[in-house]
Amino acid sequence: MIEFHLDGRSGVSPYLQLVQQVRQALRLGLLHEGDQLPTVKEVVAHLAINANTVLKAYRELEHEGLVAARPGVGTFVTATLAAPSLVAHGPLRLELQRWLAKARRAGLDEESIEALFMTTFRNAAQEDIA
Repeated sequence: MIEFHLDGRSGVSPYLQLVQQVRQALRLGLLHEGDQLPTVKEVVAHLAINANTVLKAYRELEHEGLVAARPGVGTFVTATLAAPSLVAHGPLRLELQRWLAKARRAGLDEESIEALFMTTFRNAAQEDIA
């Protein structure tokens, strides 16, 4: 089961962070069809957020066809976003973990690592478009 977390510094609304985390888990094969999401009550207790925030996230995921609510039972995954290239994730994750360790040894803090990664990612994406 997925365990949600919120980043108050991200500038992204809490409901959208929940939606993004479910999408990422689906994309990485961490959630599968039939898996149950935490109940609204569990998420509220764990994150100390308003139940309407969780409901809004779950409704958006339902609208996208990724989950379905079963009244009195819970919310379940109905679709996946995992690509056929999921097998390649393991070696890539290992390589990324090595890179992160190297960045930390070089003295970069979490925000600097994120800034470096995101800037490089965006630049590479723009080069692909050009």
